[in-house]
Amino acid sequence: MNSLERRAVGLLASIYALRMAGLFLILPVFALYAQNLTGHTPLLIGIAIGAYGLTQAILQIPFGMLSDHLGRKPVIAAGLLIFAVGRVIAASADSIWMVIAGRAMQGAGAIAAAIMAMVSDLTREEQRTKAMAIVGMTIGASFVLSLILGPVLDGVIGVPGIFWLTGILAVLAIGVTLFLVPTPVRVERDRSRNLREEFARILRDAQLLRLDAGIFVLHLVMTAMFVVLPGVIVQHLGLAAPAHWELYLPVMLAGFAAMLPFLIYANRKRVTRRVLTGAVAVLILAQLVFFFGHTTHVGLIAGLWLFFASFSLLEAMLPSLVSRLAPGESKGAAIGVYSSTQFLGAFAGGALGGYLSGVYGASGVFVLAAAVLGAWLLLILGMHEPRFLVTREIRIQARTPAQAEKIAKRLAAVPGVAEAIVIAEEGIAYLKVDTHALDERALREVSAAV
Repeated sequence: MNSLERRAVGLLASIYALRMAGLFLILPVFALYAQNLTGHTPLLIGIAIGAYGLTQAILQIPFGMLSDHLGRKPVIAAGLLIFAVGRVIAASADSIWMVIAGRAMQGAGAIAAAIMAMVSDLTREEQRTKAMAIVGMTIGASFVLSLILGPVLDGVIGVPGIFWLTGILAVLAIGVTLFLVPTPVRVERDRSRNLREEFARILRDAQLLRLDAGIFVLHLVMTAMFVVLPGVIVQHLGLAAPAHWELYLPVMLAGFAAMLPFLIYANRKRVTRRVLTGAVAVLILAQLVFFFGHTTHVGLIAGLWLFFASFSLLEAMLPSLVSRLAPGESKGAAIGVYSSTQFLGAFAGGALGGYLSGVYGASGVFVLAAAVLGAWLLLILGMHEPRFLVTREIRIQARTPAQAEKIAKRLAAVPGVAEAIVIAEEGIAYLKVDTHALDERALREVSAAV
């Protein structure tokens, strides 16, 4: 990655991590805290936890489509403001219903799709998998760190303090978004369309629908597993709940180390489908290891390592594939659908995991996970290998948005140029090109003129 890509990805990944922390930080402590809220019941406590994910799922698509039309930065800033207001409502709550309102408001700031689309805008095609890997790893890192930091912060500032802290950080993140993240000027071919046609086009794309189904299954499995794994670890490893981070952290780091060579191999050799298939197969293997060996030390540790390695690899690859396969002018909408199914998967995983663990125990959850992963594997076998576009970087003289827009239109008109992104403040244009169709002479003439 060049310096601009590193800066953009680092800042956007940090904002994304903040959003995920808003979901994960209270998970280890909220159920106990909610016992002191007026009007609480077990059902309402569950709704308070799930309201965030449900509103996220509902609003990801509208926010993603708005980011295609209004720009990424305004949508991200507005979403962060809504998130902060929701945190204040929850922090000030003395009843379970007020917390539910606050959690729903937090989820209504559904900016994950806009953030991921902006990462795609600000990175070259051949660097996109690496960029998405960084963002993807923030999900796993936020989850694991939340398991560690949630109880610690609760002991220091309480659950209301956690809400206040993340609300303040969201306000600071608005400033980062507006003033530190680079602003791309995006021009793609075939811009004439309406929102209904754009949405219908995304939902008719079989390749994108396979990826949407995949992220739904992946987060269903993750959430369902963590309904039962904490109890299994306490019962069979003898590890007290406050010490679970001592198991999760090293196993997760080992999983990251195991997945990186496969991520590099998929990108360099252009064998995305093969690596994707292998990762899902390893996830199924992890469920089988859990099913037969979750009562043993070796079975639990091996299952967790297999899970974290394949989960991390898939979290890195899937958003990159969505950004590569989505039409350039509908990227935000495509990622919005993707993000919605991700949160719906988490909601379904919690509900199904809770039900099955109560009826069949942990083994029932592992059987469910293996079954839905098997269905996903069959879908992947019907995928085509994604087309690989190459990014060209050229220097330009634009120093204002108006100049950048004009240059981007000229570059996008060159045959073989699928997308042109101009960063005015850096004097750089990124072109996504099909090398087999590119008119090199026309590109040289336009490049010389800008």
